[in-house]
Formats: sequence, structure tokens, C-alpha cells
Amino acid sequence: MLYSICIGLILVASVILILAILVQNPKSGMAANFGAANSVMGVRESANILEKTTWTLATLVVVLSLIATISMKDGVTVESSLQKDAAALMEKAGANTAADAMPQTEIPAEETPAN
Repeated sequence: MLYSICIGLILVASVILILAILVQNPKSGMAANFGAANSVMGVRESANILEKTTWTLATLVVVLSLIATISMKDGVTVESSLQKDAAALMEKAGANTAADAMPQTEIPAEETPAN
């Protein structure tokens, strides 16, 4: 239950983080030279808020990822349809192990030269 909640919160925080990064004004580079709006109506203050939001959301994603990892049930994994199909094909082919799948050959012994 906790795992599902963490995954949901991670998804929401990630989307908001992406939006916060895209809204930010670039501080350097060619695009910064074209914008003259840096001195209009407190852009500096909104840049501070966006930067703090970005760092907070990034930290939240990391912490929630750790909590989700800790709360996962041990040994419980979901088998994907691709893994099921691969197992079915291996069963059909009769090669259930790696040894069966790879043909084995014998290496001939070296002959000792006569003196």
C-alpha cells in the first residue's frame, strides 16, 4: 500500500518538477542575451521561487524513491508479458537451461610428439 502511494507521489512530483524546470529562464547562453525582461516586475524573485521549488521537488523524488524501495515486499516481482512469452518459447524449443540451448563439443586431446 505504501509502495503504491509513493509511486503515485513520485509521478506527480516528477511532472511538477518537469514543468518547474521548463518555466525557468536560462541564466546563460545564447537565449539569455535575447531576453530583456529580467528587470521587469520582479523576475528575480520568481526565479528564486522556481529554483527553490526545483530543489525541493528533486529532493522529494529521491526521498520517496528510497521509501518506496524500502517498503517493497521482498521477492515479489511482476513478470512481464515479454518474459512470459520468452519462457513459453524456451519451453517449446525444449531448451530450459543455458546448457541445453548451447551445443557442447569435445575438445580433442593434444598428441605428444615422438622424439
